[in-house]
Amino acid sequence: MAWITKDSANAKVERRAEPYLTDAMRRDLTERVLPRYASKQAATLPCLHMIQHEYGWIPAQALEEVAAFLGLNPAEVLDTASFYEEYWLRPKGRHLIQVCRSIACEFCGQKEITQACRDKLGIEVGETTDDGNFTLVELECLGSCGTAPAALIDETLHENLTPEKMAQAIDAAARSGGDHGHH
Repeated sequence: MAWITKDSANAKVERRAEPYLTDAMRRDLTERVLPRYASKQAATLPCLHMIQHEYGWIPAQALEEVAAFLGLNPAEVLDTASFYEEYWLRPKGRHLIQVCRSIACEFCGQKEITQACRDKLGIEVGETTDDGNFTLVELECLGSCGTAPAALIDETLHENLTPEKMAQAIDAAARSGGDHGHH
């Protein structure tokens, strides 16, 4: 297999005029968060959580701002953010569909549930629909093994799913509107 390389050295970071890490955030982090840690580096996760909670994801510019605030190399902050599945380094859809792929759900039909999502939305796991309405991911466990297969759409747990029930749940989310993928 050939190595696939990317030209990271020449990657361009999209920038906006105003910072993602606002003065109010910096004050809050300085007064409330940093005193709880032995080093600034140890506060990386709370900083990333704050950015993601505010914007729904963590733009590259924000990673650089967090690094500068904490006195770290931007690569260290990116390594941390990309290690954890809970951080979004790309915008996600207004609705987040998370299909459980634990062993219980897998035995009870998780693959068919994921396929129903693919078919309904026309996307693969990890992708967002072109209209920005839905992002599809799989995760390890929703803690609903007794009612497998299960999926979470935004904040609503759907249990004992069939492909038909999953398609209906997606339709219901689409009708609900809202902006559950952010904040």
